[in-house]
Amino acid sequence: MIRILLADDEELIRVAVAALLDLEPDLEVVAQAADGHAAVEAARAHRPDVAVVDLQMPSLDGIAVAAELQQAVPSCTVVILTGRGRPAHLARALAAGAKGFLPKGSPGGALADVIRRVHAGGRYVDPGLAADALTLPECPLTQRELDVLRYGDPDVPVTVVARRLNLSPGTIRNHLTAIVTKLGVASRAEAAAKARDNGWL
Repeated sequence: MIRILLADDEELIRVAVAALLDLEPDLEVVAQAADGHAAVEAARAHRPDVAVVDLQMPSLDGIAVAAELQQAVPSCTVVILTGRGRPAHLARALAAGAKGFLPKGSPGGALADVIRRVHAGGRYVDPGLAADALTLPECPLTQRELDVLRYGDPDVPVTVVARRLNLSPGTIRNHLTAIVTKLGVASRAEAAAKARDNGWL
């Protein structure tokens, strides 16, 4: 019997997926969670073999849950289920330790098959997302420029970003100018959005 934890903030989806998986003779849903922190706690308490987690959840998203579970319950493999998966999410999920990445629009029996596959030591990545991930552009930014973007949300003053990174405000402004130029965008907000969309942040 493969023991499963389900984590999704949408109760209707979580309950429906649990009911679908409970129809399988070799699968048992042992715990459910409505957010990322609750998923990690449920995994610690129930020690599932596989955690099926939604990508977008409150408190910790599915990628953060995968990373936490690698430390907290290393025997638990993670499958990320997503409604809006993008290639950048896929790369981050795999780097965090997820073994499966599946769109919510997949055929009904696909999730059970993926659970069995990752439990047996394999991996599964949606072929469409995998193909898209191969065409992601290389990041033109330096690590320091990425740090400036990471700590420099558009509503955060340059002086605050400078203090966080132990740099002068002038240096931060120079980095921001370079970032906007390299990415071909008009503002810090557009630069951050482009970096997130491409999985660089």
